[in-house]
Amino acid sequence: MQKRTLGNSHLEVSALGLGCMGMSFGYGPAADKQEMVSLIRSAVERGITFFDTAEVYGPFTNEELVGEALSPFREHVVIATKFGFKFGPTGEQVGLDRRPEHIKQVAEASLKRLKVDAIDLFYQHRVDPNVPIEDVAAAVQDLIRQGKVKHFGLSEAGVQTIRRAHAVQPVTALQSEYSLWWRAPEANVLPTLEELGIGLVPFSPLGKGFLTGKINENTTFDRSDFRNIVPRFTPEARKANQALVDLLSEIAERKQATPAQIALAWLLAQKPWIVPIPGTRKLERLDENIGAVAVALTPDDLREIESAASQITLQGDRFPEHLEQMTGR
Repeated sequence: MQKRTLGNSHLEVSALGLGCMGMSFGYGPAADKQEMVSLIRSAVERGITFFDTAEVYGPFTNEELVGEALSPFREHVVIATKFGFKFGPTGEQVGLDRRPEHIKQVAEASLKRLKVDAIDLFYQHRVDPNVPIEDVAAAVQDLIRQGKVKHFGLSEAGVQTIRRAHAVQPVTALQSEYSLWWRAPEANVLPTLEELGIGLVPFSPLGKGFLTGKINENTTFDRSDFRNIVPRFTPEARKANQALVDLLSEIAERKQATPAQIALAWLLAQKPWIVPIPGTRKLERLDENIGAVAVALTPDDLREIESAASQITLQGDRFPEHLEQMTGR
Protein backbone atom coordinates (compact mmCIF):
# COMPACT_ATOMS: atom_id res chain seq x y z
CA MET A 1 0.00 0.00 0.00
CA GLN A 2 1.31 3.45 -0.92
CA LYS A 3 1.71 6.00 1.87
CA ARG A 4 0.74 9.67 2.04
CA THR A 5 1.51 12.49 4.46
CA LEU A 6 -1.28 14.67 5.79
CA GLY A 7 -0.12 18.23 5.17
CA ASN A 8 2.95 19.60 6.93
CA SER A 9 2.34 17.45 9.99
CA HIS A 10 4.50 14.48 9.00
CA LEU A 11 1.54 12.23 9.90
CA GLU A 12 2.10 9.36 7.47
CA VAL A 13 -0.82 7.07 6.67
CA SER A 14 -1.85 4.62 3.97
CA ALA A 15 -3.06 6.32 0.77
CA LEU A 16 -6.52 4.99 1.53
CA GLY A 17 -8.03 4.80 5.00
CA LEU A 18 -11.03 2.88 6.31
CA GLY A 19 -14.12 4.71 7.53
CA CYS A 20 -15.65 2.53 10.24
CA MET A 21 -18.91 4.43 10.96
CA GLY A 22 -21.16 2.23 8.83
CA MET A 23 -20.17 -0.88 10.73
CA SER A 24 -22.11 0.37 13.76
CA PHE A 25 -24.28 3.27 12.69
CA GLY A 26 -26.01 5.14 9.91
CA TYR A 27 -26.48 2.50 7.22
CA GLY A 28 -29.09 0.27 8.82
CA PRO A 29 -28.66 -2.06 11.83
CA ALA A 30 -25.16 -2.53 13.22
CA ALA A 31 -23.17 -5.37 11.70
CA ASP A 32 -21.97 -8.36 13.72
CA LYS A 33 -19.14 -7.13 15.93
CA GLN A 34 -16.81 -10.08 15.48
CA GLU A 35 -17.25 -10.00 11.72
CA MET A 36 -16.28 -6.32 11.75
CA VAL A 37 -13.27 -7.00 13.99
CA SER A 38 -12.17 -9.53 11.39
CA LEU A 39 -12.75 -7.05 8.55
CA ILE A 40 -10.72 -4.29 10.24
CA ARG A 41 -7.88 -6.73 10.87
CA SER A 42 -8.04 -7.82 7.22
CA ALA A 43 -7.61 -4.17 6.27
CA VAL A 44 -4.44 -3.99 8.39
CA GLU A 45 -3.11 -7.14 6.71
CA ARG A 46 -3.70 -5.46 3.33
CA GLY A 47 -1.68 -2.40 4.28
CA ILE A 48 -4.30 0.06 5.53
CA THR A 49 -2.95 1.98 8.50
CA PHE A 50 -5.55 4.77 8.88
CA PHE A 51 -8.87 4.14 10.64
CA ASP A 52 -11.68 6.58 11.31
CA THR A 53 -14.30 6.51 14.07
CA ALA A 54 -16.14 8.90 16.44
CA GLU A 55 -17.84 8.82 19.83
CA VAL A 56 -21.20 9.59 18.17
CA TYR A 57 -21.08 6.48 15.97
CA GLY A 58 -23.34 4.13 17.89
CA PRO A 59 -22.91 6.18 20.05
CA PHE A 60 -19.71 4.80 21.61
CA THR A 61 -19.94 1.28 20.17
CA ASN A 62 -17.88 2.06 17.07
CA GLU A 63 -14.93 3.32 19.12
CA GLU A 64 -15.13 0.13 21.19
CA LEU A 65 -15.14 -1.96 18.01
CA VAL A 66 -12.16 -0.13 16.53
CA GLY A 67 -10.28 -0.30 19.83
CA GLU A 68 -10.76 -4.06 20.13
CA ALA A 69 -9.93 -4.75 16.48
CA LEU A 70 -6.75 -2.69 16.41
CA SER A 71 -5.35 -3.47 19.86
CA PRO A 72 -2.86 -6.06 18.47
CA PHE A 73 -1.58 -3.56 15.89
CA ARG A 74 -1.41 -0.38 17.94
CA GLU A 75 2.16 0.53 16.97
CA HIS A 76 1.42 0.20 13.26
CA VAL A 77 -1.83 2.13 12.81
CA VAL A 78 -3.24 5.65 13.08
CA ILE A 79 -6.66 6.02 14.71
CA ALA A 80 -8.73 9.15 14.23
CA THR A 81 -11.79 9.94 16.35
CA LYS A 82 -14.03 12.96 16.91
CA PHE A 83 -15.65 14.99 19.68
CA GLY A 84 -18.41 17.54 19.82
CA PHE A 85 -21.83 16.05 20.54
CA LYS A 86 -23.91 15.94 23.71
CA PHE A 87 -25.84 12.84 24.73
CA GLY A 88 -28.90 12.21 26.88
CA PRO A 89 -29.22 9.68 29.71
CA THR A 90 -29.96 6.78 27.35
CA GLY A 91 -27.19 7.68 24.88
CA GLU A 92 -29.34 9.63 22.43
CA GLN A 93 -27.73 12.63 20.74
CA VAL A 94 -29.24 15.84 22.13
CA GLY A 95 -27.10 18.60 20.64
CA LEU A 96 -23.59 19.98 20.44
CA ASP A 97 -21.02 20.50 23.19
CA ARG A 98 -17.54 21.79 22.33
CA ARG A 99 -16.79 23.45 25.67
CA PRO A 100 -13.14 22.89 26.67
CA GLU A 101 -14.06 20.92 29.79
CA HIS A 102 -16.31 18.63 27.76
CA ILE A 103 -13.62 18.07 25.11
CA LYS A 104 -11.26 16.86 27.81
CA GLN A 105 -13.90 14.51 29.24
CA VAL A 106 -14.54 13.06 25.78
CA ALA A 107 -10.82 12.53 25.24
CA GLU A 108 -10.54 10.50 28.46
CA ALA A 109 -13.54 8.36 27.51
CA SER A 110 -12.30 7.82 23.95
CA LEU A 111 -8.85 6.78 25.18
CA LYS A 112 -10.48 4.03 27.24
CA ARG A 113 -12.79 2.82 24.48
CA LEU A 114 -9.99 2.83 21.90
CA LYS A 115 -7.59 1.12 24.34
CA VAL A 116 -4.82 3.62 23.57
CA ASP A 117 -2.53 5.94 25.51
CA ALA A 118 -2.90 8.75 22.97
CA ILE A 119 -5.41 9.65 20.25
CA ASP A 120 -3.51 9.99 16.97
CA LEU A 121 -5.90 12.49 15.37
CA PHE A 122 -8.68 14.24 17.32
CA TYR A 123 -11.22 16.07 15.17
CA GLN A 124 -13.85 18.57 16.16
CA HIS A 125 -16.94 16.90 14.72
CA ARG A 126 -18.63 19.63 12.69
CA VAL A 127 -18.84 23.25 13.89
CA ASP A 128 -20.46 24.68 17.03
CA PRO A 129 -21.35 28.36 16.52
CA ASN A 130 -21.71 28.83 20.28
CA VAL A 131 -18.10 28.04 21.23
CA PRO A 132 -15.22 30.11 19.77
CA ILE A 133 -12.99 27.85 17.70
CA GLU A 134 -9.99 29.40 19.49
CA ASP A 135 -11.24 27.86 22.76
CA VAL A 136 -11.63 24.48 21.07
CA ALA A 137 -8.12 24.66 19.59
CA ALA A 138 -6.63 25.66 22.95
CA ALA A 139 -8.35 22.72 24.68
CA VAL A 140 -6.90 20.26 22.16
CA GLN A 141 -3.52 21.98 22.48
CA ASP A 142 -3.63 21.23 26.23
CA LEU A 143 -4.37 17.58 25.46
CA ILE A 144 -1.43 17.49 23.03
CA ARG A 145 0.88 18.95 25.69
CA GLN A 146 -0.33 16.28 28.12
CA GLY A 147 0.48 13.56 25.57
CA LYS A 148 -3.15 12.42 25.30
CA VAL A 149 -3.61 13.62 21.70
CA LYS A 150 -1.04 13.77 18.89
CA HIS A 151 -2.78 15.77 16.14
CA PHE A 152 -5.69 18.22 15.89
CA GLY A 153 -8.30 18.01 13.14
CA LEU A 154 -11.48 19.76 12.05
CA SER A 155 -14.52 18.36 10.27
CA GLU A 156 -16.72 20.21 7.77
CA ALA A 157 -15.18 23.54 8.77
CA GLY A 158 -15.11 26.57 6.50
CA VAL A 159 -12.12 28.73 5.62
CA GLN A 160 -12.56 31.28 8.43
CA THR A 161 -12.83 28.54 11.07
CA ILE A 162 -9.80 26.70 9.68
CA ARG A 163 -7.63 29.83 9.75
CA ARG A 164 -8.68 30.84 13.27
CA ALA A 165 -8.11 27.34 14.67
CA HIS A 166 -4.79 26.89 12.88
CA ALA A 167 -3.49 30.17 14.37
CA VAL A 168 -3.89 28.68 17.88
CA GLN A 169 -2.98 25.03 17.28
CA PRO A 170 -1.77 23.79 13.89
CA VAL A 171 -4.45 21.72 12.19
CA THR A 172 -3.16 18.45 10.73
CA ALA A 173 -6.21 17.46 8.71
CA LEU A 174 -9.66 18.56 7.67
CA GLN A 175 -12.26 15.84 7.26
CA SER A 176 -14.98 16.95 4.88
CA GLU A 177 -17.14 15.45 2.18
CA TYR A 178 -15.42 15.57 -1.20
CA SER A 179 -15.98 13.46 -4.29
CA LEU A 180 -17.12 13.73 -7.86
CA TRP A 181 -20.62 14.14 -6.50
CA TRP A 182 -19.76 16.87 -3.96
CA ARG A 183 -17.10 19.30 -5.15
CA ALA A 184 -17.83 22.40 -3.07
CA PRO A 185 -14.44 22.25 -1.24
CA GLU A 186 -12.64 23.04 -4.51
CA ALA A 187 -13.70 26.69 -4.50
CA ASN A 188 -12.11 27.92 -1.27
CA VAL A 189 -11.27 25.08 1.10
CA LEU A 190 -8.68 23.19 -0.98
CA PRO A 191 -6.60 26.31 -1.76
CA THR A 192 -6.63 27.22 1.95
CA LEU A 193 -5.50 23.74 2.99
CA GLU A 194 -2.68 23.86 0.43
CA GLU A 195 -1.57 27.29 1.65
CA LEU A 196 -1.55 26.25 5.32
CA GLY A 197 -0.16 22.74 4.83
CA ILE A 198 -3.23 20.84 6.05
CA GLY A 199 -4.25 17.43 4.73
CA LEU A 200 -7.75 16.56 3.49
CA VAL A 201 -9.54 13.37 4.52
CA PRO A 202 -12.65 13.04 2.32
CA PHE A 203 -15.54 11.17 3.87
CA SER A 204 -18.24 9.67 1.62
CA PRO A 205 -15.73 9.53 -1.25
CA LEU A 206 -18.12 7.19 -3.05
CA GLY A 207 -21.17 9.41 -2.57
CA LYS A 208 -22.59 7.33 0.30
CA GLY A 209 -22.46 4.33 -2.01
CA PHE A 210 -24.06 5.92 -5.06
CA LEU A 211 -20.85 6.14 -7.11
CA THR A 212 -20.32 2.38 -6.86
CA GLY A 213 -23.04 1.83 -9.44
CA LYS A 214 -24.82 -0.57 -7.07
CA ILE A 215 -27.69 1.84 -6.30
CA ASN A 216 -30.43 2.99 -8.68
CA GLU A 217 -33.82 4.69 -8.46
CA ASN A 218 -35.49 1.42 -7.40
CA THR A 219 -33.08 0.59 -4.55
CA THR A 220 -34.72 0.49 -1.11
CA PHE A 221 -32.89 1.10 2.17
CA ASP A 222 -33.49 -0.26 5.66
CA ARG A 223 -35.77 2.12 7.59
CA SER A 224 -32.88 3.01 9.95
CA ASP A 225 -30.59 3.97 7.03
CA PHE A 226 -29.98 7.72 7.11
CA ARG A 227 -30.01 7.91 3.31
CA ASN A 228 -33.81 7.80 3.58
CA ILE A 229 -33.72 11.45 4.72
CA VAL A 230 -31.02 12.64 2.31
CA PRO A 231 -32.53 14.76 -0.51
CA ARG A 232 -29.97 13.47 -3.01
CA PHE A 233 -31.29 9.95 -2.43
CA THR A 234 -34.91 10.47 -3.39
CA PRO A 235 -35.81 8.14 -6.29
CA GLU A 236 -36.14 11.17 -8.60
CA ALA A 237 -32.69 12.47 -7.67
CA ARG A 238 -31.12 9.04 -8.05
CA LYS A 239 -32.60 8.71 -11.52
CA ALA A 240 -31.28 12.14 -12.52
CA ASN A 241 -27.84 11.53 -10.99
CA GLN A 242 -27.33 8.21 -12.77
CA ALA A 243 -25.53 10.17 -15.50
CA LEU A 244 -22.50 10.54 -13.24
CA VAL A 245 -22.36 6.79 -12.58
CA ASP A 246 -22.70 6.15 -16.30
CA LEU A 247 -19.65 8.36 -16.89
CA LEU A 248 -17.62 6.46 -14.28
CA SER A 249 -18.75 3.13 -15.72
CA GLU A 250 -17.65 4.11 -19.22
CA ILE A 251 -14.15 5.04 -18.06
CA ALA A 252 -13.97 2.01 -15.75
CA GLU A 253 -14.65 -0.34 -18.64
CA ARG A 254 -11.77 1.15 -20.58
CA LYS A 255 -9.44 0.96 -17.59
CA GLN A 256 -10.52 -2.57 -16.60
CA ALA A 257 -11.63 -1.17 -13.26
CA THR A 258 -14.93 -0.55 -11.45
CA PRO A 259 -16.84 2.75 -11.13
CA ALA A 260 -15.88 2.90 -7.44
CA GLN A 261 -12.20 2.50 -8.28
CA ILE A 262 -12.37 5.32 -10.84
CA ALA A 263 -14.12 7.59 -8.33
CA LEU A 264 -11.42 6.92 -5.71
CA ALA A 265 -8.56 7.18 -8.23
CA TRP A 266 -9.94 10.57 -9.30
CA LEU A 267 -9.81 11.79 -5.70
CA LEU A 268 -6.28 10.48 -5.18
CA ALA A 269 -5.18 12.27 -8.36
CA GLN A 270 -6.38 15.67 -7.15
CA LYS A 271 -3.68 16.31 -4.52
CA PRO A 272 -0.93 14.19 -2.91
CA TRP A 273 -2.17 15.16 0.56
CA ILE A 274 -5.71 13.80 0.07
CA VAL A 275 -6.51 10.51 1.84
CA PRO A 276 -10.06 9.19 1.24
CA ILE A 277 -11.72 6.98 3.85
CA PRO A 278 -14.34 4.81 2.10
CA GLY A 279 -16.30 2.61 4.46
CA THR A 280 -17.56 -0.92 3.94
CA ARG A 281 -18.80 -3.99 5.77
CA LYS A 282 -17.68 -6.44 3.07
CA LEU A 283 -14.25 -7.90 2.38
CA GLU A 284 -14.78 -7.89 -1.40
CA ARG A 285 -15.63 -4.15 -1.31
CA LEU A 286 -12.55 -3.52 0.83
CA ASP A 287 -10.39 -5.26 -1.76
CA GLU A 288 -12.11 -3.35 -4.56
CA ASN A 289 -11.45 -0.02 -2.84
CA ILE A 290 -7.81 -0.86 -2.17
CA GLY A 291 -7.45 -1.69 -5.86
CA ALA A 292 -8.18 1.97 -6.67
CA VAL A 293 -4.71 2.94 -5.45
CA ALA A 294 -3.20 1.08 -8.41
CA VAL A 295 -5.50 2.70 -10.99
CA ALA A 296 -3.51 5.35 -12.86
CA LEU A 297 -5.57 8.13 -14.43
CA THR A 298 -3.62 10.01 -17.11
CA PRO A 299 -3.94 13.79 -17.62
CA ASP A 300 -6.13 12.97 -20.62
CA ASP A 301 -8.37 10.75 -18.47
CA LEU A 302 -8.71 13.52 -15.88
CA ARG A 303 -9.54 16.11 -18.54
CA GLU A 304 -12.16 13.78 -19.99
CA ILE A 305 -13.76 13.24 -16.59
CA GLU A 306 -13.69 16.99 -15.89
CA SER A 307 -15.24 17.85 -19.23
CA ALA A 308 -17.99 15.25 -19.00
CA ALA A 309 -18.75 15.88 -15.31
CA SER A 310 -19.11 19.62 -15.96
CA GLN A 311 -22.07 18.83 -18.24
CA ILE A 312 -23.92 16.97 -15.46
CA THR A 313 -26.08 18.91 -12.99
CA LEU A 314 -26.56 16.79 -9.89
CA GLN A 315 -29.99 16.85 -8.25
CA GLY A 316 -30.78 17.10 -4.53
CA ASP A 317 -29.02 18.53 -1.49
CA ARG A 318 -26.30 16.35 0.01
CA PHE A 319 -27.70 16.60 3.57
CA PRO A 320 -30.99 17.45 5.29
CA GLU A 321 -31.05 21.11 6.34
CA HIS A 322 -30.32 20.50 10.06
CA LEU A 323 -27.03 18.78 9.20
CA GLU A 324 -26.01 21.29 6.55
CA GLN A 325 -26.34 24.04 9.18
CA MET A 326 -23.46 22.42 11.11
CA THR A 327 -21.05 23.19 8.28
CA GLY A 328 -18.88 26.08 9.37
CA ARG A 329 -17.82 29.26 7.65
